[in-house]
Amino acid sequence: MRREAISSGTEWEPRVGYSRAVRTGDVIRVSGTTATDEEGNAVGADDAGAQAKRALSNVVSAVEELGGEKEDVVRTRMYVADIDDWEAVGEAHGSFFRDVPVRPASTMVEVSRLIDPNLLVEIEAEAVVEPDEG
Repeated sequence: MRREAISSGTEWEPRVGYSRAVRTGDVIRVSGTTATDEEGNAVGADDAGAQAKRALSNVVSAVEELGGEKEDVVRTRMYVADIDDWEAVGEAHGSFFRDVPVRPASTMVEVSRLIDPNLLVEIEAEAVVEPDEG
């Protein structure tokens, strides 16, 4: 089976041994994604909703880069450093997916911390796309 991967270009991918996202056949899997800019710096300090929107934007960009679109996302997992932020993070998720004909299955859990103390949210996703014609 053909495998295709994309990279965000950060130093961590080869160091830790992962890809930003991988497509195998009709499935795209996006690694845990945070609210970072093009240089890998955290954005949306102290605002879990803003961080969730940025992380979801990064997730959707990865799906699109591998030939999918937002409507193809079938599963999201949201990790929050403080579950009291659930509503802001949920609203951000809803802003991306509430109008999608079949919204993704989703999970949100609180974790003790993320890799950077400035990061409040991490989101991973899976998408199923139309089969390649080639």
